[in-house]
Amino acid sequence: MTAFQGHLDSGITTLARCWAVIRRDGTLYGFTDHDGPLTFDGITFKADSGMTARAIVSATGLSVDNSEAMGALSDAAITEADIEAGRFDGAEVKAWLVNWADVEMRSLRFAGSIGELRRAGGAFHAELRGLTEMLNQPQGRVYQTPCAAILGDGRCGFDVRSDGFFVETAVESIEESRRFVFEDMTGFEPAWFERGRLKVITGEAAGLVAMVKRDRFVRSQRQIEIWEAFRTPIAPGDMIVIEAGCDKRFDTCRSKFSNGVNFQGFPDIPGDDWLVSTPVQSKTATGGSLRRLLTS
Repeated sequence: MTAFQGHLDSGITTLARCWAVIRRDGTLYGFTDHDGPLTFDGITFKADSGMTARAIVSATGLSVDNSEAMGALSDAAITEADIEAGRFDGAEVKAWLVNWADVEMRSLRFAGSIGELRRAGGAFHAELRGLTEMLNQPQGRVYQTPCAAILGDGRCGFDVRSDGFFVETAVESIEESRRFVFEDMTGFEPAWFERGRLKVITGEAAGLVAMVKRDRFVRSQRQIEIWEAFRTPIAPGDMIVIEAGCDKRFDTCRSKFSNGVNFQGFPDIPGDDWLVSTPVQSKTATGGSLRRLLTS
């Protein structure tokens, strides 16, 4: 950093900006506004992307740093199809100011993620959100009846790829890009996959994930519907994985997943009706277990 500052103070500089974009599926892109490619940290920053950025706004407090990246849509870099499919949503972004004559002299100027991304006139405009954006997310636990964990995460501890809790199959028929129809998918109870995940493994939409809204039988067919239609075409024969869903209830955690010991909710917490109730002769208000009183 001292050498880089000395270069800036010299009055005669050889500077360029470099951007790295890391999608959530691990795909990495490097861009630079220099007239030739630059390489450091194992990343090659291409010069033919036409990517630019507005000035980064930074603050010393907790306000969110912000900027906007702009560039032309290109089949060799960021494509309209990938943006439409949502592959760049939430992607990690890093930006450096680099001495292109000696790339070891550089300064990281921005680190964050892509927020809103829009397309217009053959170009893209990506809102960049700084690291302080994470501070806007709720922290800590909430005392509530449903489970606060996500099925399969570290707090839940359940392996969603256990036998009987997922199915890997080929798409047979799809309606409106959101309703998957299977003629012979047995071995699972109705609604087994509701609130679960559906992930595409092969085809144009490979890597995309959606949440299951409804899992039901219509006559002899099993229909699995996702909340939001995929924005990339899915064709019969594409491979998908569907994972069992959880409705966050203690009884479901215990009976369906045998995972009650890791339940992250408070099933015995009194509800509003209990808090405002008055004593009656038929019930004994001793301060004991609410669950025992309600089931007695």
